[in-house]
Parts: sequence; structure tokens; C-alpha cells
Amino acid sequence: MLYKTRMQATEEPFTVKQQQPEKSCSATFIFLGKIVLLVFFVPPFLNYASLQREGQELRPKGAQMVDIGLGQKISLICKGQGQPVVILDAPTGMSSDIWHHVQESVSQATKVCAYDRAGLGFSRRAMQNETTGMEKVWQQSTSGRMVDDLHRLVKAAEIATPFILVGSELGALNGLFYSHVRDVQVSDLVLIDPIPEDIFEDESWQQYWSAHLVPSLQAMQLSAAAGASRLLLILGLLRPPLDGDAVPEDVLQRQKYLLSNPAHQSGAVDEHFFLNESLAQVREISKFKPLSTQISLSVITGDCFDEHLPTHLNQVFAERQSRALARIYPQASRIHIPGADRRVVYKKPSSVSKHLLELVSKRQTKQLRQ
Repeated sequence: MLYKTRMQATEEPFTVKQQQPEKSCSATFIFLGKIVLLVFFVPPFLNYASLQREGQELRPKGAQMVDIGLGQKISLICKGQGQPVVILDAPTGMSSDIWHHVQESVSQATKVCAYDRAGLGFSRRAMQNETTGMEKVWQQSTSGRMVDDLHRLVKAAEIATPFILVGSELGALNGLFYSHVRDVQVSDLVLIDPIPEDIFEDESWQQYWSAHLVPSLQAMQLSAAAGASRLLLILGLLRPPLDGDAVPEDVLQRQKYLLSNPAHQSGAVDEHFFLNESLAQVREISKFKPLSTQISLSVITGDCFDEHLPTHLNQVFAERQSRALARIYPQASRIHIPGADRRVVYKKPSSVSKHLLELVSKRQTKQLRQ
């Protein structure tokens, strides 16, 4: 008995020592599991819940959801009264908020409408199995498809024609396409930093767009889906494009909502990804049907495409843009805004508004004389 007792006494500490590593490993796995849950599951869930609530709260006041058919609803916001109506089409991958200052200014003289293209902002993009007929001709995020959407929007919202059509970047391509095929509906066409049709023939530009810009936007989409964008916004490490003291709080919060919204980011990625195809579509339609001489055409440009880009990329863009405009649209009135780049519509809105107000005044004077 004494021998057994001694054996048990010597074995018990050994057994305890064996169990300690097992408990330690188990606790480590549980701790790591909590971290994985916290990092990979909680932020996306919280972000999704916040998006559902914010989607209702942050919808622009006065905006209407216009059913244009094929399962698509377009967010349209119009301000002011009178004619001619001014329609604003945003830069690539951006929502109608970008026009906030321009719309507020020009709406003092006439009715101004801005809209979110399908897939951006608060507009609903149709699923592929919801599209039928002519819509199958175009890729979903190309100028051809966007012009079809805009035409249905003009009809459904009963927007008075002819109107002044204003577009920036991809919005400028859409404006060109629309004016070529629906010339009786457009009195004036204003292109802001139009993207030259042959820009992707330059290898350095192609490399920048496909190897840098599009992947960075895809990373933003992934960040939004993972809930990381919301955390970065809270920490002040990410800022919306429309920022500053002059931006109303509701617009600022809406921009943060869109940065955290993977659906909006997906639409932005697609518009950039299919840009070369959009350029090809506009090039073909301009050959098939020249722009009507009845349409007043003006082009607004700055000193460069993007002040944050290397000098040689800005030079490539400026040279090709100038050649394209001189060759295809020699009748265009050119307006140069010193110190501006592609952000001119929200960084220097007064310069854009000034030109639009002049166009509106000319059209209104002409209408009075008639």
C-alpha cells in the first residue's frame, strides 16, 4: 500500500504537467478563433447592417426613383424651375453628389437634373437575367447601355426637350453618344475633360489604367465588402472625394456611405473596366452619324487630367485630347480653366457654373425672342 501511494504521488504531478500544454493549446485556438471572428465576420456584418439603415436615411431629399423598365430604377434629383432643362452626367464611377455645388448654383436660373447611373449611388442596376431585347447589344457598364438608360429616363421623368446636356469624363462620352443619336433632344452639349478616343493606344496610359487604377478600385470594392472602408473612415484614414467645409453634412455622410457600399464600388469598377469599349462605341457612332450642326458644342478642360499623376501621363492625355477634338469636333468652343484637373466639377464648381449660366441665359433670351 505504501508503494502504491508513493507511485500515485509521483504520477499525479506528471499527469497535471501533461494536461497543461493541452489546455494552453486549446485556449490559444479559442483566442485565435475570436480574433478571426472579430476581424473577418463582425466588420462585414456591422457594415451591412449600417448600410441597410443608411440607405433609407441618406437618400437625397427631393430625389425620385424613376422606373425606366427592365428592373432598373434610377435616382433622379431635379432642382429649380424653367427651361431649358440642364441634365448633368457625372464623371467615371461617381454619383450625382459630385454636381452638388454646380446644381445649386445653376438651379437659380433654370431646372437642373442630376442622376445616378445604374449601379451607382442609389440607382438599381438590373441583373443580367433581367435584360431583354436591345439591351443585350451593349455591355452593362458601357456608354451604349448608359445612353439607352438615359433616354428611357428622359421619357419616364417627362423631362422637357431640347435640353442642355453636360457630362464629365465618362459622362462626356455618354453626352456625345446621346447627342449623335438623339440630336433633336439636345440644344447644347458641354463636355468636361472628355477622354480621347485613342488614349488606350498609348502603352504607358494602358499600363496605368489596367495595372494600377482598376486594381486599386477593385481593392476599394473588397475593402467596402469587408467593412474595412467604414473603419478607415471612422479613423480618418480615408476621405470621400467631395469634402471640405462648404460641403453640407448630408452630402458628406452620403459620400461616406457610398465608399462603404460594395454595390456602388462594384459599379465604379465596371465603368472603369469597360471604358475602352465605351470609347470604341462612341468612335463608331460618330462615324455612322455626325453631330448635328444645330447643337452648340463646348469643351471645358484644365491644365492636366489628374494633378496626382506623373507628368508624362498628363502630357499623353492632353496631347491626344487636343488632337481628337480638333479632328472630330473642330466647331467646339474651348474653355480653359487654369489650375484645374478632372476634379474641376467639385473642386472649382464656380468656373463650370459660370459657363452653364451663360448658356442658359442665351437659350432663354432666344426663347423670348421667338
